[in-house]
Amino acid sequence: MTEMAYGTIPVRDGEPVLPKWWRTIDKWSLSAILLLFGVGILLGLAASPPLAEKNGLPAFYYVTKQAQFGALALVVMFATTMMSPQLVRRLGVVGFCFAFLALLLLPLAGTDFGKGAVRWYSFGFASVQPSEFLKPGFVIVSAWLMAASFDLNGPPGRLYSFVLTMVIVGFLAMQPDFGQAALVLFGWGVMYFVAGAPVSLLGALAGAVAILGTFAYEHSEHFARRIDGFLNPEVDPRTQIGYATNAIMEGGFFGVGVGGGEVKWSLPDAHTDFIIAVAAEEYGLILVLLIITLYATVVVRSLLRLVKERDPFIRLAGTGLACMFGVQAMINMGVAVRLLPAKGMTLPFVSYGGSSLIAGGIAVGMLLAFTRTRPQGRIEDLLGRRG
Repeated sequence: MTEMAYGTIPVRDGEPVLPKWWRTIDKWSLSAILLLFGVGILLGLAASPPLAEKNGLPAFYYVTKQAQFGALALVVMFATTMMSPQLVRRLGVVGFCFAFLALLLLPLAGTDFGKGAVRWYSFGFASVQPSEFLKPGFVIVSAWLMAASFDLNGPPGRLYSFVLTMVIVGFLAMQPDFGQAALVLFGWGVMYFVAGAPVSLLGALAGAVAILGTFAYEHSEHFARRIDGFLNPEVDPRTQIGYATNAIMEGGFFGVGVGGGEVKWSLPDAHTDFIIAVAAEEYGLILVLLIITLYATVVVRSLLRLVKERDPFIRLAGTGLACMFGVQAMINMGVAVRLLPAKGMTLPFVSYGGSSLIAGGIAVGMLLAFTRTRPQGRIEDLLGRRG
């Protein structure tokens, strides 16, 4: 725990793998992720029994499954954190190719589970959402392309990454999954900005997004219904947003007490998309603020470390992963308090869901691998030598 008090520690040559990993990993971010997983299990104990009872399953069936998926996610995360950035890049590219292929085949073999959006493959005993696994691989590939454009006589990587982004956004919008499409576009925009994109270009991109949003509103009943519900000043108390909003208000500062919440009996997605409403009702604002602090810790700590990174690929990929992780959490909580339209997006490491947990473990493992302390000159030293 020395790093928490005194800062980063230089890597010692010839150290065994585990001591070297422990010295170089960002322990604050790692601790925050483990706490988020613990909070997810705690909230699952409250939110999942009503759903299990409704489906005729043992009371803690979904909690047990979440713990199993979470254990696998943590194993994947820890394994990924021990990889070199080069190995992470190679595996990320391969993973992206498989996830992208799965995304392309969704219209042929996917299912919507009665929710109106074809986003999953169902295997009977489990289901897989390709878009969750696509995101970390997409960040790796986009960062690789953008970093290549910095090389002398390098390819137009930023243009290639833009074309790739538009293709992915198009396929996600066809499901339709506008939430994930917006998250992918945001992640690319952040990396493009860090890579040196002019503000005017980003402004033009924002205008294009507004035009596409208007087109989607006029031609997609699914999209229009969610926007209309968000803009309606009166909230129907019998809708998911109505139940969630009321639960958050009922929770107050300290909550109604463990097990005393009612929203979990009314919301079909209380254990996934609206898990923050369960936290607010039973544990109050205190737990919600703790959850927000944990997410902020991971994002801010990661960005502070990446600012000192001189490798453009690591800097871009790490920034994309950190910002997408934080914004996904913001979107989930923003929907619950009606600051954003409903998007069907999980709260990373807290919501129930095998695809979300395992893909989150991969993404955070990549981020922690990129933010490990390495024996290198800082970027300001490199700029100083060039000057």
